[in-house]
Amino acid sequence: MRSQKGNGLKRLIPVLFLAASFAFAEERDAASPAYIRSESQAKHKRPATIPFPPENAFSQERELLGRTLFFDPRLSGARNTSCATCHNPGLAWTDGLERSIGKDGKELSRRTPTILNVAWSDLLFWDGRAETLEEQGLGPLRSPDEMNLPLGQIESRILSIPGYRPLFEKAYPGEPVSDRVVTKAIATFERTLISGTAPFDQWIGGDETAISTDAQRGFDLFQTRAGCAKCHIGWNFTDDGFHDTGVSGLDKGRGVWLPLEAMQHAFKTPGLREIDIRGPYMHDGSEATLEAVVEFYDSGGRERRPSLSPEVAPLHLTAGQKHDLVAFLHTLTGAVPAVQYPALPH
Repeated sequence: MRSQKGNGLKRLIPVLFLAASFAFAEERDAASPAYIRSESQAKHKRPATIPFPPENAFSQERELLGRTLFFDPRLSGARNTSCATCHNPGLAWTDGLERSIGKDGKELSRRTPTILNVAWSDLLFWDGRAETLEEQGLGPLRSPDEMNLPLGQIESRILSIPGYRPLFEKAYPGEPVSDRVVTKAIATFERTLISGTAPFDQWIGGDETAISTDAQRGFDLFQTRAGCAKCHIGWNFTDDGFHDTGVSGLDKGRGVWLPLEAMQHAFKTPGLREIDIRGPYMHDGSEATLEAVVEFYDSGGRERRPSLSPEVAPLHLTAGQKHDLVAFLHTLTGAVPAVQYPALPH
C-alpha cells in the first residue's frame, strides 16, 4: 500500500512541476509589455468622432464664429482680456501659472484648467458647477473677478461691432445675437480642441519602440500598484469625478454645490493628456512638477480629512518606480494641433 502511494506521488511530482511552470509563464506573460499593451488598446482607444450636442451641432461657420469670439478681448469689460488670455494655445490651453489672474491683476483662488478634450467632459469647472460647456462659458464672461462683462452688455458689445453681424447670421441663422448664442459658438470651437497623437497611442497601437521600457514599467505601475487608474481612466485618463486627494487649504470645492462629506474639498479629476506641459499641478497649483505630484501621492496626500478619498493612501514606492511613473506620464504628450488665429471683425 505504501509502495503504491509512493509510486503515485513520484508520478505526480513532474505533473505538478509542469503545471507550476505553466502558471509562472502565464504570470510572466501577463506582466509583459505586449500583454499590457493589448489589454490597453480598448480601454485607451482614441475616439473617432467629437460629440456635439444636437441643439448645437457643428458647422464650420459656428467654429469660425466661436474661434473669433474666443480670441477677442473686446468681450471683457475693460476690452483687454479674452478667453485665450488664460487658455493659451502655446501652453496646452492653460496659462502656466499657479493660479489664474483676473480683473486688475487680481490672483484668483484656483489655477486655469486646460480646455483640451473638453468635448468629453461632464460637469465643468474644478467644482463641477456648470452642466454644459455652453453654460460654463457664461461664468468667466459675467464674473466681476474675471472678464467682467455683465449680462445685457455682452449683446450690446457684440452689436456695436458691425463685422460680427454676418458671422452670427451665417452661424446661427434666425437666432438673435445673445449671450447664449455667444457661448454656443465658443463651445463649438472649444469642442474641436483635441490632443494630438502621443507616443503612448503609438505604443498601444503596436509600435513597441514608441516609448521606453522605463515608461512601459511606469504604465504597469499606473494601472496596478500605484492605483492611478482608479481615477485616471479612459483615453483622456479621467473619470470626470470629484475627489478630495489631500491638498491643503480651505477651498471646499464640489462640497459647496453638493453638501456631502465625501464632496468636501473634492475637485474634478483632470485628464492627463499633455500633462507634462501643463504645470503647475493640482487645482491650486501647489505642486510645481510631475515629480512633486508623484511624491504627493506616494505620501498619501497632505491632509487627512474625513472627506479624503479612500483611494488616497501612502504607496511606499521606490525611487526607481517613481522615475518610471514620470517617464510614462511624459508619453501622453503629442503634437498639439496648431490653431489658426482669426482676423477680428470691425
